[in-house]
Amino acid sequence: MQPALEQAHSAACAGEVPVGAALYDASGVLLASAANAPITSNDPTAHAEILCLRKAAQKEGNYRLPGSILAVTLEPCLMCLGAIIHARVAGIVIGTSDPKAGAIFSRLEGPKIDFINHRFWTISGISAEECSNVISKFFRSRREDKTR
Repeated sequence: MQPALEQAHSAACAGEVPVGAALYDASGVLLASAANAPITSNDPTAHAEILCLRKAAQKEGNYRLPGSILAVTLEPCLMCLGAIIHARVAGIVIGTSDPKAGAIFSRLEGPKIDFINHRFWTISGISAEECSNVISKFFRSRREDKTR
């Protein structure tokens, strides 16, 4: 989770919602990591998970990443769920839940959707406090800046 947390901090410094992702191969080798960047890249699809999967797919020369494990600081959204399924990610390690838009277990139980053609495992709550604090601190700071 540490590379994903480093990416989340990087996103916060850039004024992005602090979400980070890191993708590992089946043997635990880091393939790619990325930070949220939809604002700075003017790209609504530039979520950390999507950017991380893109980097890894380029590196591996394959749009499918079987056996890979994605570590994310925040529960993925519906768009990222779709990318995870299409990339054939084997498992997701989630830092903290997203009660507003989480599509893995909070708002939608993504792995249990009956019509998807790929299944993956999940583990949640890894470095949960630190992952949650990064996001809370970011939004608290933004609220304080608006009141000045």
